[in-house]
Amino acid sequence: MKELSRRKFLVNAGQGIVATTMIPAFLQNDVDFALGLKSADTGLNDYLNRFGVTEALIREVLAEGLSRGGDFSEVYFQHRISNYIGLEDKQVNQAYTNIIYGVGIRVLNGDQTGYSYTEEITPATLKQAAQTAAAIANSNKKASPVKLSLYKHSENYPIQTSWETSNIGIKMPYLNRLNDQIFKQDNRIIKASAGISNETSYILIANSEGLITFDYQPLVTIFCSCTAEQNGKRENNGSNISKRLGMEFLTNNMIDRIAKEAVTGTVSLFEAIKPEAGEMEIVLGPGESGILLHEAMGHGFEADFNRIKTSIFSDKLNQKVAENFVTIVDNGMNQNYRGAINIDDEGNESKETVLVENGILKSYMHDRISAKHYGVEPTGNGRRDTFRNMPIPRMRNTYMKNGPHTPEEIIASVKKGIYAEKFTNGQVNIGAGDFTFYIKSGNLIENGKLGRPIKDVNIIGNGPKVLSNIVMVGNDMKNSEGAWTCGKNGQGAPVSMGIPTVKVSSITVGGINS
Repeated sequence: MKELSRRKFLVNAGQGIVATTMIPAFLQNDVDFALGLKSADTGLNDYLNRFGVTEALIREVLAEGLSRGGDFSEVYFQHRISNYIGLEDKQVNQAYTNIIYGVGIRVLNGDQTGYSYTEEITPATLKQAAQTAAAIANSNKKASPVKLSLYKHSENYPIQTSWETSNIGIKMPYLNRLNDQIFKQDNRIIKASAGISNETSYILIANSEGLITFDYQPLVTIFCSCTAEQNGKRENNGSNISKRLGMEFLTNNMIDRIAKEAVTGTVSLFEAIKPEAGEMEIVLGPGESGILLHEAMGHGFEADFNRIKTSIFSDKLNQKVAENFVTIVDNGMNQNYRGAINIDDEGNESKETVLVENGILKSYMHDRISAKHYGVEPTGNGRRDTFRNMPIPRMRNTYMKNGPHTPEEIIASVKKGIYAEKFTNGQVNIGAGDFTFYIKSGNLIENGKLGRPIKDVNIIGNGPKVLSNIVMVGNDMKNSEGAWTCGKNGQGAPVSMGIPTVKVSSITVGGINS
Protein backbone atom coordinates (compact mmCIF):
# COMPACT_ATOMS: atom_id res chain seq x y z
CA MET A 1 0.00 0.00 0.00
CA LYS A 2 1.07 3.56 -0.71
CA GLU A 3 1.17 6.13 2.07
CA LEU A 4 0.44 9.84 2.23
CA SER A 5 3.80 11.24 3.25
CA ARG A 6 2.57 14.20 5.27
CA ARG A 7 0.30 12.01 7.38
CA LYS A 8 2.43 8.90 7.69
CA PHE A 9 1.73 6.71 10.69
CA LEU A 10 3.67 3.47 10.85
CA VAL A 11 4.20 1.50 14.02
CA ASN A 12 6.43 -1.54 14.34
CA ALA A 13 4.64 -4.01 16.55
CA GLY A 14 7.80 -5.34 18.11
CA GLN A 15 8.86 -1.88 19.25
CA GLY A 16 5.67 0.06 19.73
CA ILE A 17 2.70 -2.23 20.22
CA VAL A 18 1.46 -0.26 23.22
CA ALA A 19 1.31 2.93 21.19
CA THR A 20 -0.99 1.35 18.63
CA THR A 21 -3.67 0.77 21.22
CA MET A 22 -4.10 4.53 21.42
CA ILE A 23 -5.95 6.67 18.88
CA PRO A 24 -3.55 8.85 16.86
CA ALA A 25 -4.34 12.52 17.28
CA PHE A 26 -4.88 13.13 13.59
CA LEU A 27 -7.49 10.32 13.51
CA GLN A 28 -9.54 11.70 16.39
CA ASN A 29 -11.83 13.57 14.02
CA ASP A 30 -12.51 10.31 12.20
CA VAL A 31 -13.45 8.66 15.49
CA ASP A 32 -15.73 11.55 16.38
CA PHE A 33 -17.23 11.36 12.89
CA ALA A 34 -17.83 7.63 13.19
CA LEU A 35 -19.30 7.39 16.68
CA GLY A 36 -22.77 6.00 16.31
CA LEU A 37 -22.34 5.66 12.56
CA LYS A 38 -24.11 2.65 11.07
CA SER A 39 -23.78 3.38 7.36
CA ALA A 40 -23.86 6.64 5.39
CA ASP A 41 -25.95 8.35 8.07
CA THR A 42 -23.95 11.54 7.76
CA GLY A 43 -24.75 14.36 5.39
CA LEU A 44 -23.06 16.16 2.55
CA ASN A 45 -21.71 18.87 4.85
CA ASP A 46 -19.78 16.26 6.84
CA TYR A 47 -17.96 15.23 3.69
CA LEU A 48 -17.35 18.79 2.55
CA ASN A 49 -15.87 19.57 5.97
CA ARG A 50 -13.75 16.41 5.90
CA PHE A 51 -12.01 17.65 2.75
CA GLY A 52 -12.11 21.32 3.70
CA VAL A 53 -14.08 22.40 0.62
CA THR A 54 -17.39 24.06 -0.18
CA GLU A 55 -19.91 23.49 -2.95
CA ALA A 56 -18.96 26.89 -4.36
CA LEU A 57 -15.29 25.91 -4.56
CA ILE A 58 -16.14 22.57 -6.20
CA ARG A 59 -18.23 24.38 -8.82
CA GLU A 60 -15.31 26.71 -9.55
CA VAL A 61 -12.89 23.78 -9.89
CA LEU A 62 -15.25 21.95 -12.27
CA ALA A 63 -15.57 25.11 -14.36
CA GLU A 64 -11.78 25.46 -14.40
CA GLY A 65 -11.59 21.93 -15.74
CA LEU A 66 -13.79 22.95 -18.68
CA SER A 67 -12.06 26.26 -19.25
CA ARG A 68 -10.07 25.03 -22.26
CA GLY A 69 -12.88 23.30 -24.07
CA GLY A 70 -13.42 19.99 -22.27
CA ASP A 71 -16.77 18.21 -22.51
CA PHE A 72 -16.85 16.91 -18.93
CA SER A 73 -15.02 17.48 -15.69
CA GLU A 74 -15.06 15.56 -12.43
CA VAL A 75 -13.53 15.70 -8.96
CA TYR A 76 -12.98 12.62 -6.81
CA PHE A 77 -12.04 13.19 -3.17
CA GLN A 78 -10.86 10.23 -1.08
CA HIS A 79 -9.85 9.69 2.53
CA ARG A 80 -8.99 6.07 3.28
CA ILE A 81 -7.78 4.77 6.64
CA SER A 82 -6.33 1.24 6.68
CA ASN A 83 -5.23 -0.73 9.73
CA TYR A 84 -3.45 -4.06 9.93
CA ILE A 85 -2.26 -6.33 12.72
CA GLY A 86 -0.49 -9.62 12.03
CA LEU A 87 0.63 -12.51 14.16
CA GLU A 88 3.13 -15.28 13.39
CA ASP A 89 4.47 -18.04 15.61
CA LYS A 90 2.20 -16.79 18.40
CA GLN A 91 3.84 -13.34 18.34
CA VAL A 92 2.60 -10.07 16.85
CA ASN A 93 5.01 -9.25 14.03
CA GLN A 94 3.30 -6.35 12.24
CA ALA A 95 0.94 -3.50 13.04
CA TYR A 96 0.39 -0.35 11.06
CA THR A 97 -2.03 2.34 9.96
CA ASN A 98 -1.97 3.72 6.43
CA ILE A 99 -3.64 6.97 5.34
CA ILE A 100 -4.60 7.98 1.80
CA TYR A 101 -5.95 11.50 1.40
CA GLY A 102 -6.32 13.56 -1.75
CA VAL A 103 -8.32 14.44 -4.85
CA GLY A 104 -8.19 13.37 -8.49
CA ILE A 105 -9.50 15.67 -11.24
CA ARG A 106 -10.50 14.34 -14.64
CA VAL A 107 -11.39 16.22 -17.82
CA LEU A 108 -12.79 14.52 -20.91
CA ASN A 109 -12.75 16.00 -24.40
CA GLY A 110 -13.98 13.59 -27.02
CA ASP A 111 -11.68 10.57 -26.86
CA GLN A 112 -9.03 12.44 -24.88
CA THR A 113 -8.65 12.27 -21.12
CA GLY A 114 -6.74 14.63 -18.90
CA TYR A 115 -6.05 13.61 -15.32
CA SER A 116 -4.30 15.26 -12.42
CA TYR A 117 -4.26 14.70 -8.66
CA THR A 118 -3.04 16.40 -5.54
CA GLU A 119 -2.54 15.43 -1.91
CA GLU A 120 -2.87 19.06 -0.82
CA ILE A 121 -6.48 20.19 -0.86
CA THR A 122 -6.53 23.99 -1.04
CA PRO A 123 -8.32 26.31 -3.49
CA ALA A 124 -5.05 27.06 -5.24
CA THR A 125 -3.89 23.45 -5.65
CA LEU A 126 -7.36 22.29 -6.71
CA LYS A 127 -7.55 24.89 -9.46
CA GLN A 128 -3.99 24.20 -10.55
CA ALA A 129 -4.77 20.47 -10.81
CA ALA A 130 -7.92 21.28 -12.79
CA GLN A 131 -5.91 23.45 -15.18
CA THR A 132 -3.44 20.62 -15.69
CA ALA A 133 -6.22 18.17 -16.53
CA ALA A 134 -7.88 20.75 -18.78
CA ALA A 135 -4.75 21.11 -20.91
CA ILE A 136 -5.98 18.32 -23.20
CA ALA A 137 -8.47 20.75 -24.84
CA ASN A 138 -7.56 23.56 -27.19
CA SER A 139 -10.77 25.48 -27.86
CA ASN A 140 -11.64 28.80 -26.25
CA LYS A 141 -15.03 27.67 -25.00
CA LYS A 142 -15.77 28.96 -21.51
CA ALA A 143 -17.89 27.21 -18.92
CA SER A 144 -19.78 28.64 -15.99
CA PRO A 145 -20.01 26.95 -12.58
CA VAL A 146 -22.75 24.31 -12.55
CA LYS A 147 -25.50 23.81 -10.02
CA LEU A 148 -24.84 20.66 -8.00
CA SER A 149 -27.66 18.30 -7.03
CA LEU A 150 -27.11 15.66 -4.37
CA TYR A 151 -27.62 12.04 -5.44
CA LYS A 152 -28.67 9.82 -2.53
CA HIS A 153 -27.73 6.21 -3.23
CA SER A 154 -29.07 2.95 -1.85
CA GLU A 155 -27.22 1.32 1.06
CA ASN A 156 -25.57 -2.02 0.28
CA TYR A 157 -23.34 -2.33 3.34
CA PRO A 158 -25.07 -1.24 6.54
CA ILE A 159 -22.88 -1.68 9.62
CA GLN A 160 -23.43 -1.59 13.36
CA THR A 161 -20.08 -0.35 14.71
CA SER A 162 -17.47 1.54 12.67
CA TRP A 163 -13.81 0.58 12.60
CA GLU A 164 -12.76 4.08 13.59
CA THR A 165 -13.90 3.35 17.12
CA SER A 166 -11.67 0.26 17.39
CA ASN A 167 -8.05 -0.24 18.37
CA ILE A 168 -5.61 -3.11 18.67
CA GLY A 169 -6.70 -3.79 22.23
CA ILE A 170 -10.14 -4.73 20.90
CA LYS A 171 -8.83 -6.89 18.04
CA MET A 172 -6.05 -8.78 19.82
CA PRO A 173 -8.30 -11.26 21.71
CA TYR A 174 -9.77 -12.38 18.39
CA LEU A 175 -6.37 -12.70 16.77
CA ASN A 176 -5.05 -14.70 19.72
CA ARG A 177 -8.12 -16.92 19.63
CA LEU A 178 -7.57 -17.59 15.92
CA ASN A 179 -3.99 -18.63 16.59
CA ASP A 180 -4.98 -20.84 19.54
CA GLN A 181 -7.83 -22.51 17.66
CA ILE A 182 -5.53 -23.45 14.80
CA PHE A 183 -3.19 -25.33 17.12
CA LYS A 184 -6.08 -26.92 19.01
CA GLN A 185 -7.62 -28.36 15.83
CA ASP A 186 -4.85 -30.87 15.12
CA ASN A 187 -1.59 -31.84 16.84
CA ARG A 188 0.18 -32.02 13.47
CA ILE A 189 0.07 -28.20 13.16
CA ILE A 190 3.58 -26.80 13.66
CA LYS A 191 3.25 -23.23 12.42
CA ALA A 192 0.50 -20.63 12.06
CA SER A 193 0.10 -17.03 11.00
CA ALA A 194 -2.96 -14.80 11.12
CA GLY A 195 -3.99 -11.24 10.53
CA ILE A 196 -6.84 -8.77 10.67
CA SER A 197 -7.05 -5.81 8.31
CA ASN A 198 -9.75 -3.20 8.18
CA GLU A 199 -10.26 -0.01 6.28
CA THR A 200 -12.71 2.80 5.87
CA SER A 201 -12.87 4.93 2.77
CA TYR A 202 -14.74 8.23 2.53
CA ILE A 203 -15.33 9.40 -1.03
CA LEU A 204 -16.92 12.56 -2.40
CA ILE A 205 -17.63 12.87 -6.13
CA ALA A 206 -18.92 15.81 -8.17
CA ASN A 207 -19.03 16.46 -11.91
CA SER A 208 -19.89 19.13 -14.44
CA GLU A 209 -23.26 17.52 -15.18
CA GLY A 210 -24.38 18.68 -11.74
CA LEU A 211 -23.98 15.46 -9.75
CA ILE A 212 -22.57 15.45 -6.24
CA THR A 213 -22.60 12.36 -4.06
CA PHE A 214 -20.61 10.64 -1.34
CA ASP A 215 -20.08 7.23 0.22
CA TYR A 216 -18.73 5.60 3.37
CA GLN A 217 -17.07 2.26 2.51
CA PRO A 218 -16.04 -0.19 5.26
CA LEU A 219 -13.99 -3.32 4.58
CA VAL A 220 -12.58 -6.04 6.83
CA THR A 221 -10.48 -9.14 6.16
CA ILE A 222 -9.44 -11.95 8.49
CA PHE A 223 -6.94 -14.50 7.22
CA CYS A 224 -4.83 -17.33 8.51
CA SER A 225 -2.49 -19.98 7.19
CA CYS A 226 -0.93 -23.00 8.82
CA THR A 227 1.66 -25.69 8.24
CA ALA A 228 1.25 -29.28 9.35
CA GLU A 229 3.84 -32.04 9.50
CA GLN A 230 3.28 -35.78 9.24
CA ASN A 231 6.05 -38.39 8.94
CA GLY A 232 8.52 -35.76 7.81
CA LYS A 233 6.17 -34.39 5.16
CA ARG A 234 4.79 -30.84 5.37
CA GLU A 235 1.67 -29.29 3.90
CA ASN A 236 0.35 -25.74 3.98
CA ASN A 237 -3.06 -24.18 3.42
CA GLY A 238 -5.15 -21.32 4.69
CA SER A 239 -8.47 -19.56 4.87
CA ASN A 240 -9.72 -15.98 4.67
CA ILE A 241 -13.00 -14.10 4.77
CA SER A 242 -13.61 -10.50 3.75
CA LYS A 243 -16.80 -8.42 3.96
CA ARG A 244 -17.98 -4.84 3.94
CA LEU A 245 -18.90 -4.89 7.60
CA GLY A 246 -17.96 -3.13 10.81
CA MET A 247 -16.64 -4.48 14.11
CA GLU A 248 -19.66 -6.76 14.44
CA PHE A 249 -17.85 -9.00 11.95
CA LEU A 250 -15.47 -10.09 14.73
CA THR A 251 -17.14 -12.95 16.58
CA ASN A 252 -15.85 -16.13 18.17
CA ASN A 253 -17.94 -18.18 15.74
CA MET A 254 -16.32 -16.46 12.77
CA ILE A 255 -12.84 -16.98 14.21
CA ASP A 256 -13.50 -20.66 14.90
CA ARG A 257 -14.88 -21.20 11.41
CA ILE A 258 -11.77 -19.74 9.73
CA ALA A 259 -9.43 -21.79 11.92
CA LYS A 260 -11.31 -25.02 11.16
CA GLU A 261 -11.31 -24.37 7.41
CA ALA A 262 -7.57 -23.69 7.39
CA VAL A 263 -6.63 -26.77 9.38
CA THR A 264 -9.02 -29.11 7.56
CA GLY A 265 -7.72 -27.88 4.21
CA THR A 266 -4.13 -28.39 5.31
CA VAL A 267 -4.24 -31.89 6.80
CA SER A 268 -6.39 -33.22 3.95
CA LEU A 269 -3.43 -32.62 1.62
CA PHE A 270 -1.51 -35.49 3.28
CA GLU A 271 -3.86 -37.89 1.52
CA ALA A 272 -3.96 -35.99 -1.76
CA ILE A 273 -2.53 -37.30 -5.04
CA LYS A 274 -1.90 -35.97 -8.52
CA PRO A 275 -4.37 -37.20 -11.14
CA GLU A 276 -3.40 -38.45 -14.55
CA ALA A 277 -2.84 -35.80 -17.21
CA GLY A 278 -5.00 -35.31 -20.27
CA GLU A 279 -8.34 -34.04 -21.50
CA MET A 280 -11.14 -34.84 -19.09
CA GLU A 281 -14.38 -33.62 -17.59
CA ILE A 282 -14.13 -31.16 -14.73
CA VAL A 283 -16.68 -30.20 -12.13
CA LEU A 284 -16.27 -26.78 -10.58
CA GLY A 285 -17.37 -26.69 -6.96
CA PRO A 286 -19.68 -23.87 -5.79
CA GLY A 287 -18.19 -20.63 -4.47
CA GLU A 288 -14.44 -20.22 -4.87
CA SER A 289 -14.35 -21.82 -8.31
CA GLY A 290 -15.92 -18.55 -9.42
CA ILE A 291 -12.34 -17.28 -9.78
CA LEU A 292 -12.22 -19.17 -13.08
CA LEU A 293 -15.36 -17.35 -14.21
CA HIS A 294 -13.91 -14.02 -13.06
CA GLU A 295 -10.53 -14.36 -14.72
CA ALA A 296 -11.13 -16.44 -17.83
CA MET A 297 -14.45 -14.85 -18.84
CA GLY A 298 -15.26 -11.82 -16.69
CA HIS A 299 -12.35 -9.68 -17.87
CA GLY A 300 -13.38 -10.40 -21.45
CA PHE A 301 -16.74 -8.77 -20.70
CA GLU A 302 -15.18 -5.47 -19.54
CA ALA A 303 -16.05 -2.87 -22.13
CA ASP A 304 -12.65 -1.21 -22.50
CA PHE A 305 -11.14 -4.45 -23.82
CA ASN A 306 -14.04 -4.75 -26.25
CA ARG A 307 -13.96 -1.10 -27.31
CA ILE A 308 -10.37 -1.51 -28.53
CA LYS A 309 -11.13 -4.99 -29.95
CA THR A 310 -8.66 -6.89 -27.76
CA SER A 311 -11.31 -9.10 -26.15
CA ILE A 312 -12.39 -12.25 -27.95
CA PHE A 313 -15.96 -11.24 -27.05
CA SER A 314 -15.75 -7.89 -28.91
CA ASP A 315 -17.81 -9.16 -31.88
CA LYS A 316 -20.13 -11.46 -29.96
CA LEU A 317 -22.67 -9.06 -28.44
CA ASN A 318 -26.21 -10.47 -28.74
CA GLN A 319 -24.80 -13.80 -29.90
CA LYS A 320 -24.98 -17.24 -28.31
CA VAL A 321 -21.88 -17.94 -26.21
CA ALA A 322 -23.18 -20.69 -23.90
CA GLU A 323 -26.03 -23.12 -23.33
CA ASN A 324 -29.44 -21.61 -22.60
CA PHE A 325 -29.24 -22.48 -18.89
CA VAL A 326 -26.15 -20.26 -18.41
CA THR A 327 -26.76 -16.76 -17.01
CA ILE A 328 -23.88 -14.62 -15.73
CA VAL A 329 -24.24 -11.30 -13.92
CA ASP A 330 -22.02 -8.68 -12.32
CA ASN A 331 -23.76 -7.23 -9.30
CA GLY A 332 -22.75 -4.39 -6.99
CA MET A 333 -25.74 -4.76 -4.67
CA ASN A 334 -25.03 -8.03 -2.84
CA GLN A 335 -25.32 -6.79 0.71
CA ASN A 336 -22.09 -6.55 2.69
CA TYR A 337 -20.08 -8.54 0.15
CA ARG A 338 -16.49 -7.48 -0.51
CA GLY A 339 -17.32 -6.53 -4.10
CA ALA A 340 -20.42 -4.52 -3.21
CA ILE A 341 -20.50 -0.78 -3.89
CA ASN A 342 -23.25 1.78 -3.35
CA ILE A 343 -21.97 3.91 -6.21
CA ASP A 344 -19.07 3.39 -8.55
CA ASP A 345 -16.08 5.75 -8.59
CA GLU A 346 -17.77 7.97 -11.15
CA GLY A 347 -20.84 8.39 -8.95
CA ASN A 348 -23.02 6.05 -11.03
CA GLU A 349 -25.68 3.96 -9.34
CA SER A 350 -24.70 0.41 -8.46
CA LYS A 351 -26.89 -2.20 -10.11
CA GLU A 352 -27.05 -5.74 -11.41
CA THR A 353 -25.62 -6.00 -14.91
CA VAL A 354 -26.72 -9.07 -16.86
CA LEU A 355 -23.75 -10.10 -18.99
CA VAL A 356 -24.92 -13.44 -20.35
CA GLU A 357 -28.63 -14.26 -20.26
CA ASN A 358 -29.84 -17.73 -21.20
CA GLY A 359 -26.62 -18.26 -23.14
CA ILE A 360 -26.73 -14.93 -25.05
CA LEU A 361 -24.09 -12.23 -24.46
CA LYS A 362 -26.28 -9.24 -23.54
CA SER A 363 -23.97 -6.55 -22.17
CA TYR A 364 -20.46 -5.51 -21.32
CA MET A 365 -19.41 -3.79 -18.08
CA HIS A 366 -19.21 -0.04 -18.72
CA ASP A 367 -17.72 3.09 -17.28
CA ARG A 368 -18.60 6.56 -18.61
CA ILE A 369 -16.16 6.45 -21.55
CA SER A 370 -17.13 3.02 -22.89
CA ALA A 371 -20.85 3.71 -22.32
CA LYS A 372 -20.60 6.80 -24.50
CA HIS A 373 -18.76 4.81 -27.18
CA TYR A 374 -21.48 2.14 -27.27
CA GLY A 375 -24.39 4.57 -26.81
CA VAL A 376 -25.62 2.99 -23.59
CA GLU A 377 -25.87 3.99 -19.94
CA PRO A 378 -22.96 3.29 -17.55
CA THR A 379 -23.48 0.04 -15.64
CA GLY A 380 -21.87 1.18 -12.38
CA ASN A 381 -18.55 -0.54 -13.15
CA GLY A 382 -16.28 2.52 -13.28
CA ARG A 383 -13.80 1.81 -10.48
CA ARG A 384 -10.40 3.08 -9.39
CA ASP A 385 -7.77 2.09 -6.86
CA THR A 386 -7.22 5.53 -5.31
CA PHE A 387 -7.65 9.19 -6.17
CA ARG A 388 -4.37 8.90 -8.06
CA ASN A 389 -6.00 6.67 -10.69
CA MET A 390 -8.55 7.19 -13.43
CA PRO A 391 -11.66 4.97 -13.31
CA ILE A 392 -11.81 2.02 -15.71
CA PRO A 393 -14.38 -0.77 -16.21
CA ARG A 394 -13.95 -3.28 -13.38
CA MET A 395 -15.90 -6.18 -11.95
CA ARG A 396 -17.74 -6.07 -8.61
CA ASN A 397 -19.39 -9.40 -7.69
CA THR A 398 -19.40 -11.61 -10.78
CA TYR A 399 -21.27 -14.89 -10.63
CA MET A 400 -23.28 -17.46 -12.54
CA LYS A 401 -26.91 -17.89 -11.54
CA ASN A 402 -28.51 -21.19 -10.64
CA GLY A 403 -29.21 -23.75 -13.34
CA PRO A 404 -31.57 -26.73 -13.60
CA HIS A 405 -29.31 -29.49 -12.24
CA THR A 406 -28.51 -30.75 -8.77
CA PRO A 407 -24.91 -31.13 -7.56
CA GLU A 408 -25.52 -34.82 -7.03
CA GLU A 409 -26.62 -35.51 -10.60
CA ILE A 410 -23.72 -33.45 -11.96
CA ILE A 411 -21.14 -35.52 -10.08
CA ALA A 412 -22.99 -38.74 -10.89
CA SER A 413 -22.75 -37.92 -14.62
CA VAL A 414 -18.93 -37.98 -14.60
CA LYS A 415 -17.26 -41.31 -15.30
CA LYS A 416 -13.71 -40.04 -14.93
CA GLY A 417 -12.74 -36.47 -14.09
CA ILE A 418 -11.82 -34.07 -11.33
CA TYR A 419 -13.73 -31.95 -8.86
CA ALA A 420 -12.05 -28.55 -8.40
CA GLU A 421 -12.76 -26.91 -5.08
CA LYS A 422 -10.08 -24.29 -4.42
CA PHE A 423 -7.90 -22.43 -6.91
CA THR A 424 -4.74 -20.43 -6.38
CA ASN A 425 -2.31 -18.91 -8.88
CA GLY A 426 -3.50 -18.35 -12.42
CA GLN A 427 -2.56 -16.56 -15.63
CA VAL A 428 -4.97 -15.29 -18.27
CA ASN A 429 -4.49 -13.79 -21.72
CA ILE A 430 -7.46 -11.41 -21.88
CA GLY A 431 -7.40 -11.08 -25.65
CA ALA A 432 -7.47 -14.73 -26.63
CA GLY A 433 -9.00 -15.91 -23.37
CA ASP A 434 -6.32 -18.57 -22.81
CA PHE A 435 -5.65 -19.43 -19.16
CA THR A 436 -3.68 -21.61 -16.79
CA PHE A 437 -4.93 -22.20 -13.25
CA TYR A 438 -3.58 -24.12 -10.29
CA ILE A 439 -6.00 -26.25 -8.29
CA LYS A 440 -4.98 -26.18 -4.63
CA SER A 441 -7.54 -28.75 -3.52
CA GLY A 442 -10.23 -30.95 -4.99
CA ASN A 443 -11.06 -34.59 -5.61
CA LEU A 444 -10.97 -37.28 -8.25
CA ILE A 445 -14.33 -38.28 -9.65
CA GLU A 446 -14.58 -41.95 -10.59
CA ASN A 447 -17.76 -43.66 -11.77
CA GLY A 448 -19.93 -40.80 -10.55
CA LYS A 449 -18.49 -40.59 -7.05
CA LEU A 450 -16.02 -38.31 -5.32
CA GLY A 451 -12.74 -40.12 -4.73
CA ARG A 452 -9.36 -39.29 -3.25
CA PRO A 453 -8.34 -35.67 -2.72
CA ILE A 454 -6.02 -34.13 -5.32
CA LYS A 455 -3.42 -31.38 -5.21
CA ASP A 456 -0.80 -29.62 -7.31
CA VAL A 457 -2.91 -29.79 -10.46
CA ASN A 458 -2.80 -27.36 -13.37
CA ILE A 459 -5.72 -26.88 -15.72
CA ILE A 460 -5.19 -25.27 -19.11
CA GLY A 461 -7.92 -23.93 -21.35
CA ASN A 462 -9.65 -21.09 -23.13
CA GLY A 463 -12.34 -18.99 -21.43
CA PRO A 464 -14.81 -18.72 -24.33
CA LYS A 465 -14.35 -22.41 -25.12
CA VAL A 466 -14.95 -23.41 -21.50
CA LEU A 467 -18.04 -21.21 -21.49
CA SER A 468 -19.38 -23.03 -24.52
CA ASN A 469 -18.40 -26.39 -22.98
CA ILE A 470 -20.50 -25.91 -19.83
CA VAL A 471 -22.99 -28.76 -20.10
CA MET A 472 -24.58 -28.73 -16.63
CA VAL A 473 -25.22 -25.97 -14.08
CA GLY A 474 -26.26 -26.72 -10.51
CA ASN A 475 -28.92 -25.13 -8.34
CA ASP A 476 -26.54 -24.42 -5.44
CA MET A 477 -25.02 -21.03 -6.35
CA LYS A 478 -22.64 -19.81 -3.68
CA ASN A 479 -20.74 -16.55 -3.44
CA SER A 480 -17.15 -16.83 -2.27
CA GLU A 481 -16.37 -14.82 0.86
CA GLY A 482 -12.66 -14.76 0.14
CA ALA A 483 -10.42 -11.69 0.18
CA TRP A 484 -10.16 -11.37 -3.59
CA THR A 485 -8.39 -8.34 -5.05
CA CYS A 486 -8.48 -7.95 -8.82
CA GLY A 487 -5.50 -6.38 -10.55
CA LYS A 488 -5.82 -4.45 -13.80
CA ASN A 489 -3.65 -1.73 -15.35
CA GLY A 490 -1.69 -1.48 -12.11
CA GLN A 491 -4.82 -0.88 -10.04
CA GLY A 492 -6.31 -3.16 -7.39
CA ALA A 493 -10.02 -3.44 -6.59
CA PRO A 494 -11.82 -5.55 -3.98
CA VAL A 495 -14.13 -8.01 -5.71
CA SER A 496 -16.31 -11.01 -5.02
CA MET A 497 -17.30 -13.92 -7.21
CA GLY A 498 -19.45 -17.00 -7.16
CA ILE A 499 -20.67 -20.00 -9.09
CA PRO A 500 -22.93 -23.02 -8.58
CA THR A 501 -21.64 -26.52 -9.19
CA VAL A 502 -20.80 -26.56 -12.91
CA LYS A 503 -19.74 -29.34 -15.27
CA VAL A 504 -17.35 -28.57 -18.13
CA SER A 505 -17.29 -31.32 -20.75
CA SER A 506 -13.58 -31.10 -21.51
CA ILE A 507 -10.53 -29.33 -20.18
CA THR A 508 -6.80 -30.05 -20.20
CA VAL A 509 -5.44 -31.32 -16.89
CA GLY A 510 -1.73 -31.31 -16.16
CA GLY A 511 -1.04 -34.27 -13.88
CA ILE A 512 1.55 -36.96 -13.30
CA ASN A 513 2.03 -37.76 -17.00
CA SER A 514 2.45 -34.16 -18.11
